[in-house]
Amino acid sequence: MQLQKNIKAGNKLNLFLFIYLFSIFLTFQTSAEINVDGNNTDIKILDKISSKNELIKLVNDEEFVYKDLAIKSIKCTDSKFDDNPEVKAYIQVRDLTKKDRNNVFVFNGWMFSSSPSIAPFDHPVYDIWLVNCY
Repeated sequence: MQLQKNIKAGNKLNLFLFIYLFSIFLTFQTSAEINVDGNNTDIKILDKISSKNELIKLVNDEEFVYKDLAIKSIKCTDSKFDDNPEVKAYIQVRDLTKKDRNNVFVFNGWMFSSSPSIAPFDHPVYDIWLVNCY
């Protein structure tokens, strides 16, 4: 009789221990994947002819005109709580000097701050890279 009570108590203890450890595991798992969506995007633009760069602050979903380029940041995320933080933004760039309607965007895709060579912005006059998201 006493043995059966001890077995039942041990099973309940194991169940509570399992639930406790599982909840801790889920907490760490979700905290590692937290991305902060920002409303603003900072980019740097290098004018290759004059060798001057400029920091531009973009508001998401608003087009910003810089000389011959129309730049729009659609979405920006920052993984601040990661050991290796990554800033990424979905950016669209149009060249206002081109009149070709078939080629609307000079760049249309994701930019990454840690490795801009993944999706490079190729333009003969300007170079753009992602700096920050907030």
